[in-house]
Amino acid sequence: MTGQKQRMLAGELYIADDPELAADASRAAELSEQFNSSSVTDPAARRAILATLVGSLGEGAEVRAPLHVDYGYQITIGPRTFVNFGAVMLDVARISIGADVQIGPNVQLLTPTHPLDAELRRAKWEAAEPITIGDNVWLGGGVIVCPGVTIGENTVVGAGAVVTRDLPRNVVAAGVPARVVRQIPSSSPDSDL
Repeated sequence: MTGQKQRMLAGELYIADDPELAADASRAAELSEQFNSSSVTDPAARRAILATLVGSLGEGAEVRAPLHVDYGYQITIGPRTFVNFGAVMLDVARISIGADVQIGPNVQLLTPTHPLDAELRRAKWEAAEPITIGDNVWLGGGVIVCPGVTIGENTVVGAGAVVTRDLPRNVVAAGVPARVVRQIPSSSPDSDL
């Protein structure tokens, strides 16, 4: 493993113009192209491509094409999770998606960051911070999740929101930037749905 890839995986500043990272990106682009052009009439083949692309794909998880990733191998998708059309998952850092998550169309999970210092940016240094999506989260259409964010289990994020900070469990958040607008009461089998 090259020094730049080690730096990237460690969450340090690194330069993406590296032969090993370029090969990883090329692999992801080829697998993404295969997945995105695969036939809906052959779900087993489509799932096999996706399972090769991402780091972990839970049982019963469904991802609709098109899907766009940087590397793929830093993405884990939990069981029974549903990812709708047009997802962008830039996995320079780890993207962990829990079980039973609902991800609306055109959602972006963006781990890359860039230095504020213009000289470092000009020199092509970059970094990334992981994203964690808890179990049973619902991200509405067009939600953008920024680097380093954790969204707690059962939380709902309204369509078009930009999540710049961690969100706790059991809340509804909306807006730009996303803010908690209310708590979600816990439900029990005896309560009204």
